[in-house]
Amino acid sequence: MFWRKQRAAIDGFHSLHQALIWQQGFSASMLPDEWGRLVHSLAGHGAAVRRRKWAPPQRATTVVVPLVQVLAADTRGDGTLSVAADLRGPNAQGKLSAQQTFPGQRRGVRKIVEWWSYDPWLSMRAELRDGSELELAVADRTRFRKIHKRSQSGKYKTKMKTKTVHRITVTRRLPAGTALQRPASPPPGWISVRVRDGKRPVIRASAKVEAGRQHERMLPEQILHMATELFRWSPADSAGAAGAARRTS
Repeated sequence: MFWRKQRAAIDGFHSLHQALIWQQGFSASMLPDEWGRLVHSLAGHGAAVRRRKWAPPQRATTVVVPLVQVLAADTRGDGTLSVAADLRGPNAQGKLSAQQTFPGQRRGVRKIVEWWSYDPWLSMRAELRDGSELELAVADRTRFRKIHKRSQSGKYKTKMKTKTVHRITVTRRLPAGTALQRPASPPPGWISVRVRDGKRPVIRASAKVEAGRQHERMLPEQILHMATELFRWSPADSAGAAGAARRTS
Protein backbone atom coordinates (compact mmCIF):
# COMPACT_ATOMS: atom_id res chain seq x y z
CA MET A 1 0.00 0.00 0.00
CA PHE A 2 2.86 2.36 0.89
CA TRP A 3 4.56 1.89 -2.51
CA ARG A 4 1.21 2.26 -4.26
CA LYS A 5 0.78 5.78 -2.89
CA GLN A 6 4.26 6.77 -4.01
CA ARG A 7 3.67 5.28 -7.45
CA ALA A 8 0.45 7.30 -7.70
CA ALA A 9 2.43 10.43 -6.79
CA ILE A 10 4.88 9.71 -9.62
CA ASP A 11 1.99 9.47 -12.08
CA GLY A 12 1.15 13.07 -11.17
CA PHE A 13 4.65 14.40 -11.84
CA HIS A 14 5.66 16.33 -14.95
CA SER A 15 6.19 13.98 -17.92
CA LEU A 16 9.93 14.77 -18.12
CA HIS A 17 10.22 14.18 -14.36
CA GLN A 18 8.77 10.72 -14.96
CA ALA A 19 11.20 10.17 -17.85
CA LEU A 20 14.11 10.89 -15.50
CA ILE A 21 12.80 8.26 -13.09
CA TRP A 22 12.06 5.48 -15.57
CA GLN A 23 14.49 6.15 -18.46
CA GLN A 24 17.18 8.21 -16.65
CA GLY A 25 16.97 10.91 -19.29
CA PHE A 26 14.92 12.93 -21.74
CA SER A 27 15.11 15.14 -24.82
CA ALA A 28 12.74 18.09 -25.18
CA SER A 29 12.32 21.63 -26.52
CA MET A 30 9.95 23.81 -24.50
CA LEU A 31 9.13 27.41 -23.63
CA PRO A 32 10.66 28.85 -20.42
CA ASP A 33 7.40 28.60 -18.43
CA GLU A 34 7.12 24.87 -19.13
CA TRP A 35 10.68 24.32 -17.89
CA GLY A 36 9.66 26.11 -14.71
CA ARG A 37 6.91 23.53 -14.22
CA LEU A 38 9.46 20.72 -14.55
CA VAL A 39 11.75 22.35 -11.96
CA HIS A 40 8.78 22.72 -9.59
CA SER A 41 7.87 19.05 -10.08
CA LEU A 42 11.42 17.89 -9.30
CA ALA A 43 11.54 20.09 -6.20
CA GLY A 44 8.59 18.18 -4.73
CA HIS A 45 9.98 14.71 -5.40
CA GLY A 46 11.52 14.07 -1.97
CA ALA A 47 8.34 14.92 -0.09
CA ALA A 48 6.17 12.59 -2.19
CA VAL A 49 8.52 9.69 -3.01
CA ARG A 50 11.02 8.20 -0.57
CA ARG A 51 11.94 4.99 -2.33
CA ARG A 52 15.54 5.35 -3.53
CA LYS A 53 14.89 3.12 -6.51
CA TRP A 54 12.45 5.75 -7.82
CA ALA A 55 14.72 8.77 -7.32
CA PRO A 56 15.81 10.73 -10.42
CA PRO A 57 19.56 10.59 -11.21
CA GLN A 58 21.62 12.86 -8.95
CA ARG A 59 22.90 14.87 -11.91
CA ALA A 60 19.35 15.93 -12.67
CA THR A 61 19.23 18.06 -9.52
CA THR A 62 22.90 19.02 -9.13
CA VAL A 63 23.65 19.97 -12.76
CA VAL A 64 20.63 19.95 -15.08
CA VAL A 65 18.18 21.90 -12.90
CA PRO A 66 20.56 24.81 -12.05
CA LEU A 67 21.46 25.23 -15.73
CA VAL A 68 17.82 25.02 -16.83
CA GLN A 69 16.87 27.71 -14.31
CA VAL A 70 19.55 30.12 -15.53
CA LEU A 71 19.07 29.55 -19.25
CA ALA A 72 15.27 29.63 -19.03
CA ALA A 73 15.51 33.01 -17.28
CA ASP A 74 17.61 34.37 -20.18
CA THR A 75 15.54 32.76 -22.96
CA ARG A 76 13.23 35.14 -24.78
CA GLY A 77 9.51 34.72 -24.09
CA ASP A 78 8.65 33.07 -27.40
CA GLY A 79 11.99 31.27 -27.66
CA THR A 80 12.67 27.65 -26.87
CA LEU A 81 15.14 25.99 -24.55
CA SER A 82 16.19 22.55 -25.78
CA VAL A 83 17.71 19.98 -23.43
CA ALA A 84 18.94 16.45 -24.09
CA ALA A 85 20.04 14.62 -20.94
CA ASP A 86 21.26 11.01 -20.95
CA LEU A 87 21.94 10.18 -17.31
CA ARG A 88 22.22 6.38 -17.62
CA GLY A 89 25.92 6.52 -16.78
CA PRO A 90 29.16 5.57 -18.56
CA ASN A 91 28.41 1.83 -18.70
CA ALA A 92 25.23 2.15 -20.75
CA GLN A 93 24.99 0.34 -24.06
CA GLY A 94 26.79 2.09 -26.89
CA LYS A 95 29.12 4.11 -24.66
CA LEU A 96 31.88 1.54 -24.09
CA SER A 97 34.79 0.70 -26.37
CA ALA A 98 36.18 -2.77 -26.98
CA GLN A 99 38.57 -4.11 -24.35
CA GLN A 100 42.31 -4.32 -25.01
CA THR A 101 44.75 -6.55 -23.15
CA PHE A 102 48.38 -5.60 -22.51
CA PRO A 103 51.14 -7.67 -20.89
CA GLY A 104 52.27 -6.51 -17.48
CA GLN A 105 55.46 -4.45 -17.46
CA ARG A 106 56.01 -4.35 -13.72
CA ARG A 107 56.91 -7.14 -11.35
CA GLY A 108 53.89 -9.11 -10.19
CA VAL A 109 51.57 -7.70 -12.87
CA ARG A 110 50.32 -10.47 -15.16
CA LYS A 111 48.25 -8.38 -17.55
CA ILE A 112 46.25 -5.16 -17.86
CA VAL A 113 42.80 -5.01 -19.46
CA GLU A 114 41.86 -1.51 -20.61
CA TRP A 115 38.74 0.02 -22.14
CA TRP A 116 37.20 3.45 -22.54
CA SER A 117 33.81 5.09 -22.20
CA TYR A 118 32.60 8.19 -24.04
CA ASP A 119 29.44 9.55 -22.42
CA PRO A 120 27.93 12.72 -23.99
CA TRP A 121 25.35 13.11 -21.25
CA LEU A 122 24.13 16.70 -21.60
CA SER A 123 23.44 19.18 -24.38
CA MET A 124 21.41 22.39 -24.22
CA ARG A 125 20.43 25.13 -26.64
CA ALA A 126 18.76 28.43 -25.72
CA GLU A 127 17.37 31.24 -27.88
CA LEU A 128 18.39 34.26 -25.81
CA ARG A 129 16.68 37.60 -25.42
CA ASP A 130 19.51 39.49 -27.13
CA GLY A 131 18.97 37.52 -30.35
CA SER A 132 21.96 35.22 -29.93
CA GLU A 133 21.89 31.45 -29.45
CA LEU A 134 23.78 29.65 -26.70
CA GLU A 135 24.67 25.97 -26.91
CA LEU A 136 26.50 23.82 -24.42
CA ALA A 137 27.59 20.20 -24.34
CA VAL A 138 29.13 18.06 -21.60
CA ALA A 139 30.74 14.68 -22.23
CA ASP A 140 32.66 12.37 -19.90
CA ARG A 141 35.74 10.51 -21.07
CA THR A 142 36.56 7.60 -18.75
CA ARG A 143 39.45 5.15 -18.83
CA PHE A 144 38.92 1.80 -17.12
CA ARG A 145 41.85 -0.41 -16.17
CA LYS A 146 41.64 -3.85 -14.61
CA ILE A 147 45.07 -4.90 -13.36
CA HIS A 148 45.67 -8.61 -12.78
CA LYS A 149 48.40 -9.25 -10.20
CA ARG A 150 50.11 -12.14 -8.51
CA SER A 151 51.29 -11.51 -4.97
CA GLN A 152 54.52 -12.80 -3.45
CA SER A 153 52.50 -15.51 -1.70
CA GLY A 154 51.18 -16.72 -5.07
CA LYS A 155 47.64 -15.38 -4.74
CA TYR A 156 45.95 -13.88 -7.80
CA LYS A 157 44.33 -10.48 -7.34
CA THR A 158 42.64 -7.88 -9.52
CA LYS A 159 42.61 -4.13 -9.03
CA MET A 160 40.26 -1.72 -10.80
CA LYS A 161 41.25 1.85 -11.65
CA THR A 162 39.16 4.53 -13.36
CA LYS A 163 39.94 8.09 -14.43
CA THR A 164 37.28 10.48 -15.74
CA VAL A 165 37.39 14.00 -17.15
CA HIS A 166 34.56 16.32 -18.21
CA ARG A 167 34.89 17.81 -21.68
CA ILE A 168 32.79 20.97 -21.90
CA THR A 169 31.97 23.07 -24.94
CA VAL A 170 29.94 26.30 -24.87
CA THR A 171 29.09 28.06 -28.15
CA ARG A 172 27.44 31.42 -28.75
CA ARG A 173 26.09 32.40 -32.18
CA LEU A 174 25.55 36.14 -32.40
CA PRO A 175 22.94 37.97 -34.50
CA ALA A 176 23.97 38.88 -38.04
CA GLY A 177 25.98 42.08 -38.25
CA THR A 178 27.18 42.03 -34.63
CA ALA A 179 30.60 43.63 -34.21
CA LEU A 180 33.03 41.73 -32.01
CA GLN A 181 35.35 43.40 -29.52
CA ARG A 182 38.33 41.52 -28.12
CA PRO A 183 38.32 41.53 -24.29
CA ALA A 184 41.02 43.52 -22.52
CA SER A 185 42.22 40.43 -20.62
CA PRO A 186 42.60 36.80 -21.74
CA PRO A 187 40.35 34.00 -20.42
CA PRO A 188 41.48 31.85 -17.48
CA GLY A 189 44.11 29.28 -18.36
CA TRP A 190 41.68 26.35 -18.13
CA ILE A 191 39.38 27.83 -20.82
CA SER A 192 40.23 27.86 -24.53
CA VAL A 193 38.30 30.37 -26.70
CA ARG A 194 38.02 30.31 -30.48
CA VAL A 195 36.31 32.94 -32.62
CA ARG A 196 34.93 32.68 -36.14
CA ASP A 197 34.18 36.13 -37.47
CA GLY A 198 31.82 36.72 -40.36
CA LYS A 199 28.28 37.78 -41.16
CA ARG A 200 27.09 35.90 -38.07
CA PRO A 201 30.01 35.57 -35.61
CA VAL A 202 30.49 32.39 -33.59
CA ILE A 203 32.44 32.22 -30.33
CA ARG A 204 33.28 28.85 -28.78
CA ALA A 205 34.82 28.05 -25.40
CA SER A 206 36.10 24.60 -24.51
CA ALA A 207 37.60 23.11 -21.38
CA LYS A 208 38.64 19.83 -19.82
CA VAL A 209 37.98 19.66 -16.08
CA GLU A 210 38.45 17.02 -13.42
CA ALA A 211 35.49 14.77 -12.65
CA GLY A 212 34.30 13.34 -9.35
CA ARG A 213 31.54 13.90 -6.79
CA GLN A 214 33.15 16.91 -5.15
CA HIS A 215 34.08 18.48 -8.51
CA GLU A 216 30.68 17.82 -10.09
CA ARG A 217 28.89 20.20 -7.75
CA MET A 218 31.03 22.98 -9.25
CA LEU A 219 30.14 21.98 -12.81
CA PRO A 220 27.19 24.40 -13.33
CA GLU A 221 29.30 27.32 -12.11
CA GLN A 222 32.19 26.29 -14.39
CA ILE A 223 29.87 26.07 -17.41
CA LEU A 224 28.37 29.49 -16.69
CA HIS A 225 31.86 30.93 -16.20
CA MET A 226 32.68 29.69 -19.70
CA ALA A 227 29.48 31.27 -21.04
CA THR A 228 30.42 34.59 -19.45
CA GLU A 229 33.70 34.52 -21.37
CA LEU A 230 31.73 34.41 -24.62
CA PHE A 231 29.73 37.50 -23.65
CA ARG A 232 32.92 39.46 -23.03
CA TRP A 233 33.35 39.64 -26.82
CA SER A 234 30.20 41.79 -27.07
CA PRO A 235 30.37 43.98 -23.93
CA ALA A 236 27.21 45.95 -24.72
CA ASP A 237 25.02 42.92 -23.89
CA SER A 238 27.26 41.06 -21.45
CA ALA A 239 25.23 41.90 -18.35
CA GLY A 240 22.83 39.00 -18.84
CA ALA A 241 25.50 36.31 -18.86
CA ALA A 242 27.45 37.86 -16.00
CA GLY A 243 24.27 38.07 -13.95
CA ALA A 244 23.47 34.45 -14.76
CA ALA A 245 26.83 33.34 -13.42
CA ARG A 246 26.33 35.36 -10.23
CA ARG A 247 22.90 33.84 -9.63
CA THR A 248 24.44 30.36 -9.22
CA SER A 249 27.53 31.32 -7.24
